[in-house]
Amino acid sequence: MQISSQQMQDVLYELFVKYKFTTDKARLLSKTYTESTLAGVNSHGINRVPLFLEYVENGSVKIDAEAEKVESFGSIERWDGNYGPGIINATKCINRAVELAKNHGMGLVALRNNNHWMRGGTYGKIAADAGCISILFTNTQPNMPPWGAKDSRIGNNPFIVSIPRKEGHVVLDMALSQFAFGKINDYKLRGKKLPYPGGWDENDQLSNDPEKITKKERGLPVGYWKGSALSIVLDMLATLLAAGNSTYKIGLKKFETGISQVFLCIDPEVFHDKELQDRLLDEIIDYTHDVEPMKAGDQIYYPGERSSLTTAENLKEGMPVSESVWEKILALSNK
Repeated sequence: MQISSQQMQDVLYELFVKYKFTTDKARLLSKTYTESTLAGVNSHGINRVPLFLEYVENGSVKIDAEAEKVESFGSIERWDGNYGPGIINATKCINRAVELAKNHGMGLVALRNNNHWMRGGTYGKIAADAGCISILFTNTQPNMPPWGAKDSRIGNNPFIVSIPRKEGHVVLDMALSQFAFGKINDYKLRGKKLPYPGGWDENDQLSNDPEKITKKERGLPVGYWKGSALSIVLDMLATLLAAGNSTYKIGLKKFETGISQVFLCIDPEVFHDKELQDRLLDEIIDYTHDVEPMKAGDQIYYPGERSSLTTAENLKEGMPVSESVWEKILALSNK
């Protein structure tokens, strides 16, 4: 089914107000979930709303709590999320990292005790809209085996890099699993197999069956052993910089909460060579675009380009949404 962005935003706003969020928080939450769905990332947009509200109901997400600064070291700060809503806290911290970058050339905010920030690219776009380069990452509950192991001990730790560009921001937003688990569940919801193996089944065989992968949550690291190593290092960095929970500690909890995140922003204006920067970016993008695709009719994209095109299309045509998910949203609204 197709839903307009305005319709989704209105329904979600009323739903979050019903769950006792302030009007400002309800507005930000509904806007963020809708924008992720507009970009075609339903797995971290509309599909996640029921689970987010479950976390509100079981107390994992504290609706009145907000991130607060606990330590400051010039252009580097530590914040505590106090188990508040992940989107609210992450938005506050990316805006603070941008502010630090504007004042110092570079700013870093390390956040502990947060909840899921949903789509990491949201915060890369906020930084890019403000004219900043960003490098962002978060740890997660254990959902991938370290390379060669049987059981999950590492997280798929999403990693984001954004670069501002007038013709369209470059925004890399990737989990360190071949498929984010939200995406795996999206395929499961639609009754489809993954296009490539995405994890291991109960017999320790690589599989593209979402049902088999989600039974034990053993995702496949990107780049196999390389993705495994990168996951471990990002967990170390997020934990150390935030003085927060590691993937190990998060895995001891009943629900995925109390995660650690890093927001690093750089203001490229400090170099005073914007024309050169624009020319260098265009050179790389033009060179990447100008290659023959393996399949006739295919197009080559830079990171974030397809999301921008999907957003434009969905604004015009409406967003494709799972009927069962939308019915669940409406049922929560009328409960």
